[in-house]
Amino acid sequence: WLKVLNDNKVQTVGDLLFVGNVGEEELGNLRGMKKIFADHLDIDGMVGLEPAPDGAVLVLGTGSHRYEVTFKGPGGHSYGAFGQVPSAIHGMGRAIAKIADVKTPSFPKTTFTVGTVGGGTSVNTIAPDARMAIDIRSDEMQPLLDTEKKILAAINEAVVEENKRWGVDTLSVSTRLIGDRPGGRTPSDSVIVEAAVRSNTAFGHKTLMSGASTDANVPMSLGIPAIIIGGGGKTGGFHALSEWIDLTDAWKGAQNSLVTVLGLVGVSGVSEPLLVKRPPRAQTAK
Repeated sequence: WLKVLNDNKVQTVGDLLFVGNVGEEELGNLRGMKKIFADHLDIDGMVGLEPAPDGAVLVLGTGSHRYEVTFKGPGGHSYGAFGQVPSAIHGMGRAIAKIADVKTPSFPKTTFTVGTVGGGTSVNTIAPDARMAIDIRSDEMQPLLDTEKKILAAINEAVVEENKRWGVDTLSVSTRLIGDRPGGRTPSDSVIVEAAVRSNTAFGHKTLMSGASTDANVPMSLGIPAIIIGGGGKTGGFHALSEWIDLTDAWKGAQNSLVTVLGLVGVSGVSEPLLVKRPPRAQTAK
């Protein structure tokens, strides 16, 4: 984009802020985008580029909470201490089994997974510690909170059951919120979405609106118009070892997305900005 704009001496009416940010995946907690919008209170809109099919326009930001759960017990010899102490790993196993049975609504889509587990010291030791990380998501906040409540209750019930199994009270659990990604939505009839739709049409693509957890969650949660569109190429197998990308004709996606952005900010002597200038947001207390 920068090379094309500079080489062709394209002057935009509005300002463009090009950002390559960090923290979008895993435990990054969108810290890059949160920092950008905390430092720049005058941003009028955001267009993010992601691997996406031609014509895709993401308008929904799926919110999520992530927890680190730690189980602690006294530990002991697998034979000598058997029946005297609870196992942190067994307690975690009970919790995972209960979590797996939690029911969630199909609409709005609400999901969960125990993404990582660990613990123990050796094969012949009753585990003194165990830990797991849980991801909970929903397209709306209330189902997310309801599912979160069920999962946290299941964890506490599992600890009670493991202690009861051995007639002790020495297994404990602690939870720590390690991810809080705000949700949001950009109206499908908003100017920023219409710009993407018209660009798709000009390039012969049918628009498909969708949702996911992306960098756009942050501006959406602040009420700032935001979308995610494809940057070009074809991809698949997200978050699997077989994830792939094919950049054949990827330049077409770059053209499409650039046309969307130029429509929003306007081009001097050609078009006025479609995106409305917003008053700067108030600085939030730190």
